[in-house]
Amino acid sequence: MAAKSVLTSQTEDFPRWYQDVLAKAELADNGPVRGTMVIRPYGYAIWERIQAEIDTRIKSCGAQNAYFPLFIPESYLRKEAEHVEGFSPELAVVTHAGGEELAEPIVVRPTSETVIGEYMAKWIQSYRDLPLLLNQWANVVRWELRPRLFLRTSEFLWQEGHTAHASQQDASTYAARIHMEVYNDFLTSVMALPTFLGIKTKGERFAGAVNTMTCEGMMRDGKALQMATSHELGQNFAKAFDIKYSADDGKEHFCHTTSWGASTRLVGGLIMAHGDDNGLIVPPRLAPIQVVALCIRDDAEVVSVAETFKSELNALGISVEIDAKSGSLGRRLTDWELKGVPVRLEIGPRDLAEGVVSVARRDTGEKTNIALAEVAAHVASLLETMHSDLLALSLQRRDDQTVTVNSLDEAKDAARVGFAKMEWSAVGDEGEAALNRETLSVRCLQRPDGSLPESPEEADLVCIIARSY
Repeated sequence: MAAKSVLTSQTEDFPRWYQDVLAKAELADNGPVRGTMVIRPYGYAIWERIQAEIDTRIKSCGAQNAYFPLFIPESYLRKEAEHVEGFSPELAVVTHAGGEELAEPIVVRPTSETVIGEYMAKWIQSYRDLPLLLNQWANVVRWELRPRLFLRTSEFLWQEGHTAHASQQDASTYAARIHMEVYNDFLTSVMALPTFLGIKTKGERFAGAVNTMTCEGMMRDGKALQMATSHELGQNFAKAFDIKYSADDGKEHFCHTTSWGASTRLVGGLIMAHGDDNGLIVPPRLAPIQVVALCIRDDAEVVSVAETFKSELNALGISVEIDAKSGSLGRRLTDWELKGVPVRLEIGPRDLAEGVVSVARRDTGEKTNIALAEVAAHVASLLETMHSDLLALSLQRRDDQTVTVNSLDEAKDAARVGFAKMEWSAVGDEGEAALNRETLSVRCLQRPDGSLPESPEEADLVCIIARSY
């Protein structure tokens, strides 16, 4: 197809292909400061769809949105030693403001456990105030040495949830609920991307957490991308920030807290998990534009039919954009393929004379002539079929490139082209360190049936080993 001439192929140079898609599909550009990015309108429209879907799921789990400051006193971070040690290399610190040196340096938030912990301590008095379930949509700054748009940038957008609970069990249950009902459901039901669900090893946990759950997706080059994480923080932050509650017997106890988040990295995952040599492929339930009605000619009858289709499809909850621009038809087709719009209606005078319209699928390229009266129903059904097909294809690709191995050497070979699955007891801390020296990592630990374990100390766990972004 025409788009192949404007993109580097994935097999030739996957990183270059990724950069080409970002530019040609008009998703993002580098910002003026190294490591920052400008998200262009189409890229931001995809992020808004991600936000809307995740936000709905978060609220259905009972959390409420709030907002906390971008600037955090440096002393807050130092209250939790493991936390500050984990983030120290990535911190951006303000030492001067208003023309004067500050009495205390201010950290630009890398995450908000500390500042939110300060206010949780203020707001929580008794067991009646629990659980406290908060979420914020914000930007954070983690100074990145090797930036890549959407995947690793010094500033990025995300949501971060923070909760406080009366018991360890309640905190653990809620963090797992977020992981499954928000992140896993979004990734499979909307993004059409199956992931390996598991917990991080001690060396890979979030700084200050007692347990980190993760969703690990496979990209089309066989590398892993961490899509979302949920953390049980135990009482570490509660003790550091004095987050206590009075029980019904009048005794004081420290709360158990959690945090969890997903970011604009999901846009990068979308590109690399589904995209092909023609550009983006956006799953129908995520696409800001689900159908483009492309008018072959700027003809009054053609445009009128396009507008009728738009009204009919809008009434079914399907988003449509009409393209009646002048100029090269080939160029317009290429541009819509690059943007990955799921369905294209090609409307021309000759087709209308025959009472049909050409309906094209972005994922397979298949075209079908559909009678005018049947277009709306056909497209609605096709969008659902495309979601199922994309999910099945992603699952097949992941499973075909995941190999069960019995030794570290076999794991190293398998992980150079995909994922390796191995008994965790045969790897352990020493094996994990050896893998790290080969730029490989244990992405997660899971039970043999693929479910989430409660602890890395459980028997019979398996680990997923891969290269990663």
